[in-house]
Amino acid sequence: MALRLSFRNFAAKFYKNHIQTLMPDFKLLPMGIADFRRIRRENYYYVDKTAWIPKFEQVSSFLFFCRPRRFGKTLMLSVLESYYDCKQTGDWDWLFGGLWIHEHPTAERGQFQVIRLDFSQVTGTIDELKPMLDSYMDIMLNSFARKYEDMYFNGFRKEVEKYMTAKEKLTYILKAAKDYGNRLYLILDEYDNFTNTVLAQHGEAVYRTLTHADGFYRHLFKLFKGNFDRILMMGVSPVTMDDLTSGYNIATNITTRYNFNLVLGFSEPEVRAMLDYYRPLSGTELTTDEMLDQMRPWYDNYCFAEKALKTDPKMFNSNMVTYYIGTLLDEGTPPDSMEDPNAKTDYTKLRQLIRLDTIDSYRRGIVHRIAQDGYIYSKVKDYFPAIELIKKENFISLLYYYGMITMTGTYHGEQRLGIPNNNVRRQYYDFLLDEYQRTADLDTWELKEAFKGAAYEGEWRTLLQHIADCYREDSAVRSAIEGERHLQGYFLAYLNMYQGYLTAPEVELNHGYCERLRVGASAGIFFLMPDKLRQPDIAHSYIIELKYLKADATDEEAKGQWQEAETQIRQYGQGSRVALLSRDTQLHLVIVQFRGPRLLRLDDVER
Repeated sequence: MALRLSFRNFAAKFYKNHIQTLMPDFKLLPMGIADFRRIRRENYYYVDKTAWIPKFEQVSSFLFFCRPRRFGKTLMLSVLESYYDCKQTGDWDWLFGGLWIHEHPTAERGQFQVIRLDFSQVTGTIDELKPMLDSYMDIMLNSFARKYEDMYFNGFRKEVEKYMTAKEKLTYILKAAKDYGNRLYLILDEYDNFTNTVLAQHGEAVYRTLTHADGFYRHLFKLFKGNFDRILMMGVSPVTMDDLTSGYNIATNITTRYNFNLVLGFSEPEVRAMLDYYRPLSGTELTTDEMLDQMRPWYDNYCFAEKALKTDPKMFNSNMVTYYIGTLLDEGTPPDSMEDPNAKTDYTKLRQLIRLDTIDSYRRGIVHRIAQDGYIYSKVKDYFPAIELIKKENFISLLYYYGMITMTGTYHGEQRLGIPNNNVRRQYYDFLLDEYQRTADLDTWELKEAFKGAAYEGEWRTLLQHIADCYREDSAVRSAIEGERHLQGYFLAYLNMYQGYLTAPEVELNHGYCERLRVGASAGIFFLMPDKLRQPDIAHSYIIELKYLKADATDEEAKGQWQEAETQIRQYGQGSRVALLSRDTQLHLVIVQFRGPRLLRLDDVER
């Protein structure tokens, strides 16, 4: 077996290093590349999204569209720039040949001078933002003047360069375009990047100076209004747009429209096509279906429109997919860790959002609830100003726009917003762990050793007793969130520490999703699912049911609750989904019962 793995690794590296010599038409994997011209020129793999171009045109001339990070926004804007730019019409065949739009071009193709801006390039301290924005705009507008000078007059570039501020340059360009009858298309990427950073790091008061009254960012958006033939703005959240509404209020928001649900990210058929393409070159013995089974729990399950819940396939995070395939090509095997390293930036953003909570702990409480339950009921808001982030539904909506929750269903007029996959779930659990570790004195080395005993020897009692003892002693944390919900979060955080298990609080068992019972009945049912990719020799898996009683509960109440727990956990243990996910291991059914902060009983149940 070791020899076979060694050969596969050698084969994968050989193909990667010599692939273009052996197979000149082979398409390279575009990891981190969002430049459409480069992708087409250097023969990278491109998932064809051009069929959406006519649909954009049909809605409105002024569009606003949000998606989480790393879903392909920048690449899509690069495609649109190449399609509409009058200076790129001579490259039509090699840029778009073989793609859907090449056989179905619209009348607007190649009809515009394009100003494409990316505000993620504007960085710096709060005092540096305005000069940095001016400097960036100066570079981009001067570049525009050089590119299109022959469509104005000789010396147009020098005339534009005379003006010192972004406002003056843009005003001059807009007037010249009208005088010469030139059509302008504004493509704005990461429109909310530096304002979101200001909001997270400096608070709402400083943020308002940029986006309200005489704020320089607000004035810039006033110039956009009514001066371009077409505008498309993309970002992560609609918060900034709402605060700029009176300065720019002409855009149609298509973010949650069901007919645009599949624009960004990869659908399962698109992922399957990529795996079919690269699998023969990777040296892997896995089938495409087996690889999809590995990827779905980690990268799949995004939905961005309520009406699409019953009609569209769930979407994969496109960057996570390329991370998996890239590792497969480099090493001949899937990644040892299915966690995309780039997802850690989302966790940083989450912590920044929580730190906005200086008045009370409501944001922290929402994150705890989502982490523990796996979902929350609310309604995604299309727009909301920063000052109204104090409202629960707006903060929940912000988590949705950041990709920390996604649409999973509906209930009584509200949307069921759930954690999309294990990559995101890990971020929530890391947040809980950080929260508890600030006050807890838990020996994590000892805990990891106890995990090994549970994973390889089936000795689970030491592990659960250790967490229970720490919970009892951690009075500082208990006082913050008392009772059932805190107990559930505490166990979730520490059960997630060991990389050999995936801690699933809401796994599909024998009858749909495993919804936890309410206070007084159960504090949580967790499935410790072995991560066979990371540690294939794990021998034991677990369903753990936490039971919580108030400190003054009687022995009779405790006995009745325990009997109820035995019935419940056996039902879960018989589920076909559990049998599939725990295959090749011995499954243990364990009940952990608390009365107040103290462990009352800890025992396993025969299946």
